[in-house]
Amino acid sequence: MAEKKLFNQVADALRVKHYSYRTEQTYVDWIRRYILFHNKRHPSEMGETEVQAFIIYLATERNLSASSQNQALSAILFLYRHILQRELAFPPEIIRAKKASHLPTVLSNRKHWRSSAICRVQPNLWPNFSTAVACGSWNVCACASRILISIITN
Repeated sequence: MAEKKLFNQVADALRVKHYSYRTEQTYVDWIRRYILFHNKRHPSEMGETEVQAFIIYLATERNLSASSQNQALSAILFLYRHILQRELAFPPEIIRAKKASHLPTVLSNRKHWRSSAICRVQPNLWPNFSTAVACGSWNVCACASRILISIITN
């Protein structure tokens, strides 16, 4: 029996490991892009330097986010580990993309103090707002903060 094509092997391995169908599609797409980036060379002919070149290209030329870069790298590493049975030895100085540690600001300090002062005056507003903050529901919290801001500004 003829050996399966590379993309079919990847899809089968992902199914055996119970990855989701969407992950399967995404990994196959990233592997396809990796191969096309290197002029349709087979991945077994390539190594660490080609993987690094592809990830650097994604970061610098395509301006992809850290999560997209990490997803592409995960797909390529899956290909090498599970299909080609080959571990890639990245040098320790390889730069991995990091997610930004930006937290959204719901209220500025000034507005926070003004809203808490209003909540002391109008205590019926505070339980909903504090519950939203305590449970981490930013949608509810944002809605409550919009209500408070509208009260503050009016």
